[in-house]
Amino acid sequence: MKTISLGLLVALTVLTSSPASAGTKHSPSSRYPSYEGRIMCGYQGWFRAEGDGSGRGWVHYGNGTFGPNHCSVDLWPDVTEYKKTYPTDFKLADGSPARVFSSWDESTVDLHFLWMQQYGIDGVFMQRFFDVTRTKKSRADGRVILGHALKAAQKHGRAIAVMYDLSGLKSGEDCASLIQDWKELVDELKLTSQGTNQAYLYHRGKPLVTIWGIGFPDRPYNIRNIGLERLLDFLKNDPEYGGCSVMLGVPNYFRDLRADTSPDPFLHEIMAKADVIMPWMVGRFSASLYGEMNRYRAQVAADREWCSARNLDYAPCVYPGFSWYNLSHGRDPHDAIPRLKGRFYWGLMTTAIESGAKMIYVAMFDEMDEASAIFKCTGKPPADQPPAKFLAYEDLPSDHYLWLTGQAGRILRGEVVADKELYQNTGHKLAQTANR
Repeated sequence: MKTISLGLLVALTVLTSSPASAGTKHSPSSRYPSYEGRIMCGYQGWFRAEGDGSGRGWVHYGNGTFGPNHCSVDLWPDVTEYKKTYPTDFKLADGSPARVFSSWDESTVDLHFLWMQQYGIDGVFMQRFFDVTRTKKSRADGRVILGHALKAAQKHGRAIAVMYDLSGLKSGEDCASLIQDWKELVDELKLTSQGTNQAYLYHRGKPLVTIWGIGFPDRPYNIRNIGLERLLDFLKNDPEYGGCSVMLGVPNYFRDLRADTSPDPFLHEIMAKADVIMPWMVGRFSASLYGEMNRYRAQVAADREWCSARNLDYAPCVYPGFSWYNLSHGRDPHDAIPRLKGRFYWGLMTTAIESGAKMIYVAMFDEMDEASAIFKCTGKPPADQPPAKFLAYEDLPSDHYLWLTGQAGRILRGEVVADKELYQNTGHKLAQTANR
């Protein structure tokens, strides 16, 4: 009996100590173990150009066609550093074709992550829209740019994480394809199992996955019947693919269930199952209104208190400005929320930090469609080619918002004291930032 008991004990010890039997497919840790102390940006990676090899033509620059009558962007990229660019029907002042990049190119993604490293930006949430998860082919295509990003993040010492955007989810559908997509990302890309070179962002010691688009009243889906509880249970508790932390992207007025938020209290039930809350604040605050920073300060402070009482972490959202004149075909005003040469963006950043924010979400790194991009855009876009109209970056250096974002990260971590007027420093020099 003693021999049998000893044998059983040895067998049980081997089974419980074996990594395979433990089940999880994620690395036990990451180079980026927490969102705290970091400023992360949203990264769309959705721009395609005719001739880039994707076979999709012009995507997010226009709708199949890209020209003065078919234009979806209000900012024009500064393409001086890209290895690959593509001519368009727009003309520069000298008559030459204006050129743009494609996100499909690995060299494009690598350059963007190099900028993050150079300016001290911690990393990005890779946007993954519901449509991408629908079919096996769309999921595979969607892994191309994410694969580029994983490689670039490892090369340049930046953090990445997946943000699932429910935009595109229709009435009668559920979130089952997101579960399948996450399994494939873990298995095919080894997204969360890169060993000592783990670039995936962890929070509370676990891989952080974001679900965005919960609680907005203008969506065709009802959050009560799209399988959210099953999705969250999978991400948190599945023995192989779970063990994750979850961030939820919710409306700005989530606390009171009013204005931009559905009145259904089920939102709060779902939020209680998460780890981090990120309210969508784009367009909710304007540079043109008096006292907006005071209103933003009060919003962030109250949000933090509400979340803290429920053991939820909180990531306020900041953005440099907003305009979707071309995307709306001229129905919305040009430069609707002006940047004021960085004063609006810097005000949101410093106010969020002063209000006790420990982590910040920037909308967005490369969003030219809504003119909220912080990456390098030109002050000399194509001009006088109506009906299209572009913002001219207010005569600022094309890297100004990259630089400001990196400086805000230093303030967030307590490395330097906040300077309310720093946004006016347009003569800054690029400072190489050591990997964190």
